Amino acid sequence: MIQVPPFHYIHVLDNNTNTQRVEVGPQTFARQDHEKVVKTSTKMMVLPPYHYCQIDNPYIRRDERTREPHQENGQVLLRYGEREIRFWDDWKQPFPLLPGESLYAKKSFEIEVIQMDSAFRIMATRDFVEVDKVTKTETKRVAGDEWLIVGPKVYRPRIEHTITKRINAQVIEPNHALILKAVKSCIDSHKNERKAGEEWLVRETGTYLPSVNETLLGVRKPYFLVDKTALHLKATNAFTDFYGVKHKAGEEWLVTNQESEIHIQDIHEQIVGVVHLNILQEHEYCTVLNPVVDGKNVLGTKQLRRGVTSFFLYPGEKLAGKGIEKVHILRDNEAILLKSQETFYDESKEKKRNAGDLWLVHGPCAYTPRVEVKIIEKRKEMPMAANEGIYVRNIKTGEVRAIKGQTYMLEAHEEMWKKELPTTVEQQIAHAKKSNLLRQDKSKLVTFQVSYNAAVQIYDYKLEKSRVAFGPALVSLAPDEQFTIISLSGDTPKRPHMITTLELRLGPDFMTDVVVLETSDHARLKVKLSYNWHFKIDPQDPTKIFQVKDFVGDACKALASRVRGAVASTAFAEFHTNSARLIRKAVFGEVEETNKIKDSLLFTANQLCITNVDIQSVEPVDERTRESLQKSVQLAIEITTRKQERRARFVADEMEQKAKAELDRQKIINQKSIEEEKQNLVERQIAVKAVEAAGQAKAEANGRDIKLRIEADMSVKQAGLAVQASQIEFQAELAETEQTRAVEISHNKILLKMKMGKARALANIETDKFGELVKIITPHTIQAIARSGPEMQARLLKGLGLKGYLMTDGNSPINLFNAAKGMVAAPNGM
Repeated sequence: MIQVPPFHYIHVLDNNTNTQRVEVGPQTFARQDHEKVVKTSTKMMVLPPYHYCQIDNPYIRRDERTREPHQENGQVLLRYGEREIRFWDDWKQPFPLLPGESLYAKKSFEIEVIQMDSAFRIMATRDFVEVDKVTKTETKRVAGDEWLIVGPKVYRPRIEHTITKRINAQVIEPNHALILKAVKSCIDSHKNERKAGEEWLVRETGTYLPSVNETLLGVRKPYFLVDKTALHLKATNAFTDFYGVKHKAGEEWLVTNQESEIHIQDIHEQIVGVVHLNILQEHEYCTVLNPVVDGKNVLGTKQLRRGVTSFFLYPGEKLAGKGIEKVHILRDNEAILLKSQETFYDESKEKKRNAGDLWLVHGPCAYTPRVEVKIIEKRKEMPMAANEGIYVRNIKTGEVRAIKGQTYMLEAHEEMWKKELPTTVEQQIAHAKKSNLLRQDKSKLVTFQVSYNAAVQIYDYKLEKSRVAFGPALVSLAPDEQFTIISLSGDTPKRPHMITTLELRLGPDFMTDVVVLETSDHARLKVKLSYNWHFKIDPQDPTKIFQVKDFVGDACKALASRVRGAVASTAFAEFHTNSARLIRKAVFGEVEETNKIKDSLLFTANQLCITNVDIQSVEPVDERTRESLQKSVQLAIEITTRKQERRARFVADEMEQKAKAELDRQKIINQKSIEEEKQNLVERQIAVKAVEAAGQAKAEANGRDIKLRIEADMSVKQAGLAVQASQIEFQAELAETEQTRAVEISHNKILLKMKMGKARALANIETDKFGELVKIITPHTIQAIARSGPEMQARLLKGLGLKGYLMTDGNSPINLFNAAKGMVAAPNGM
């Protein structure tokens, strides 16, 4: 025996017929010997509201209304490989699964609701015909077709449907647009034909649901155009824009706030950039290249625009030079150098200007250049002191001249000329000015301060002449002049090219040289000699002092030769005895008549005069002699050093003993002071502790007193506040109760009034209704209706031949008093 509870079922196999059947509970099933329970007790399929399930291999129905299964030989026939959808509104009662049926996914599914502004994209998985239940129209669907089911709607799935995508409507905000693309040729929401791959914009504010053949590419945001900005656009294809203007592919244009304050980029528009408004103030101007005239760029031309004005640069236009420039305000000492770019007629000067002409516009004035004119530079008058100047070159003739000591402005055909100097000259000029910086402005006049008792030679390579300037003086160079560089020997002994200078010292001065001599007895000596000299200037030919380039080296060589010749014929003993006379005699010579040594020696080549010779030192060249002399000197130095060390050590020991004694004495004094201070510290610490203890006790007593007083005051205040609080609460409760009662009374009054009004309105409605019924039915009809019942009874009795009747079931007593009322004679004598 198998217990099958309510809403459960089992599958039973009949082995005799090899068929299966369903047994539904509630029942107690008695299995026969030839029967087998294939499927044990299973709950029936129950579909909750708005749910559905999918059944694989559904059974074939004999009658769709009764859902009776079609059987053959006792076996239910199935649609193998098929699937059936069963909805809750069609299968409200629990139902079992017949043998061979199975539940897809082992569960039921909730019916989806397509919300407002949403849709399901459906694809047909097989060919079928769809019938609209409202319009009764048929639509033939082919496998692969796609369409939308738009909400709000309850979606009832079909076996032939597959949901490929759930789509939400796009919200188009104000001043925004959607970019759509046609997947294949179709007709859009505005009834426009679209080809596959075509793109367009939807600008209407609200929600938009793309169709199956449309793809959403994105959202175009607006560009807000103000007075100072514009959009530079370029057409990628030929089209007509939103403003109704036709554009060709590659065409560029501007959109300003004059056309629209808000612009949404079209499909065939490319935003090149944002163009800002160019504002020209009162004293500003600019030159526009390739200006737009009648909507087209006039290439290769220029247009001058002066302030006050404002404009946008259209595509193809650009500002020349630095863009917006200030009008040139010229003072009375200023001018502008202009160059004509092309031939034109100058109305201000009433003169024709040819291309390449140069001229100056002098101030005071405010000058705005023409488009045919190029500003070369702005020139000012250059005030120059008596010792200042500049080099100016005439660009027509090439002549260079120096202008000095006046206020000068370059003419139109003049320019500043840079005078180049050798690096050595530049360094010498900077050194004379006590600066490490070389000349910065090479067009300024070159000046050199000649020192006192010195001379400078200047050579004019154009005239091939030299001139000499004697100091103190400030020398300036003409454009064709250069300084003569003097290179002299220096150091001891003399070496060539050690001193480089521009000025030549005239003396008196001295020079020192070391000469190696050898006596007749072969004693080699190193003698250091010093020569006093000066120049004797020839007024007729002052340049003679510059004839010998290195007068120091040449003079030292000549004098050393004379000294070596004189000492070579003299023994060492004689030279040691009469060295000064021998050297002076060799340098200056003797007067033959008196054998007296001359006072000076004059070099006629450059007027150099040697006035004296001094022997500063004489040293032997032999190493052994030099070493013995050095040893004796070192020994004397050591003896002196030891003596001074002993004396210093004695003094230091004496000072150390005195300092040590003074330090010990000071230590004792300091120790005594420390002990006294310690005693004072202990006494003060004891006094401080006593004061602290007394103060703390007093403070604690005062604190307790104040605490008790505060607590007492607070208790009193707290009691008073509690009384006030209770009074306030009582008054608040009383006021709240009064207001509640008043509100309830007013509320009840309003309710009673509303009920009375409602009852009165209902009574009026019933009265009006009854009156209207009476008017519609008419009193005559009512009278006929009232009489119809008795008349029909009378006629019935008359037809039966009865004057009255009484009906009873035999169990209830009969009240003959009331029954007699029915026996009253009917109308018409009955």
